[in-house]
Amino acid sequence: MLIRTGRDGFQHPVGSEITPRAVYEDRRQLLKWMATGAAGAALATWAQREAIAQQVARPGKLPALAAVRSTVPGAVTMEKITEYKDASSYNNFYEFGTDKSDPAQNAHTLKTRPWTVEVEGLVKKPGKYAIEDLLKLSAQEERIYRLRCVEGWSMVVPWVGYPLAKLIEKVEPLGNAKYVEFLTLADPKTMPFVGSRVLEWPYAEGLRMDEAMHPLTLLTFGMYGEVLPNQNGAPVRIVVPWKYGFKSAKSIVKIRLTEQMPRTAWNKAAANEYGFYSNVNPNVDHPRWSQATERRIGEDGLFAKKRKTLMFNGYEAQVGQMYAGMDLKKNY
Repeated sequence: MLIRTGRDGFQHPVGSEITPRAVYEDRRQLLKWMATGAAGAALATWAQREAIAQQVARPGKLPALAAVRSTVPGAVTMEKITEYKDASSYNNFYEFGTDKSDPAQNAHTLKTRPWTVEVEGLVKKPGKYAIEDLLKLSAQEERIYRLRCVEGWSMVVPWVGYPLAKLIEKVEPLGNAKYVEFLTLADPKTMPFVGSRVLEWPYAEGLRMDEAMHPLTLLTFGMYGEVLPNQNGAPVRIVVPWKYGFKSAKSIVKIRLTEQMPRTAWNKAAANEYGFYSNVNPNVDHPRWSQATERRIGEDGLFAKKRKTLMFNGYEAQVGQMYAGMDLKKNY
């Protein structure tokens, strides 16, 4: 048996080329069950996991981004993965237009190199990080998250990144830091809709400190085993899977730790519709539409049945305890 080493120009495999641990462990278990005559019942489960592994293969459109499958509880779902063409062409990114197809058409003007993210505020070690330095800060993890928009649609995307907590821990937050604010790029030269009256620029979002430190909150650099497409928030964004999609700030240039709750873009635009927390809560209707059901992108045919919206977008077991005792209708 030959064991290949790191010499002679050997390149590490990308995330999509690494067999997930769950998959090869299932293969071993399958062999055991076959030996005992119980293979029939196990075959369907094994095949399903194998299919999931195949679904996240990178499309080969953008540079690869190495990753391993995350072991954080709740970070990997067995749901069908949204096709790359859908996830990269149906987007909210108002800096490039308000129609869902506008970002894919217009975001080619965004320049993602060089790129710097500044971390400031209530921290012991403020600093500026080049995107290359952020990538080196922690091992990349592949996570398959549901992501839901407030307008009744959702998708399941294999994101590549690592917990935002890794960066926050590095800058050493002060004891009075209670919130994390995200500011995104607002460059009218490369973002044609910056300056429009629909929102206040730059786009601002925020999380409570415990939300930002939760292991499911992802500092994200890629999807489907590749770097992020511009229209999906390149070169770095946040993904918070139990909240509505607009809470996951894209093309971030500044992260600020504060004592006071930051004003967020959509809250400033329409406070009666968009609260600070914006947790997925099917029991609270948007003033202009119901939140009780959703449509999965790619399953929007005329006769496709809508899905029941799940509390916290299906992550209640992982995050519900952070909101114990809160009125989730008042704190919407």
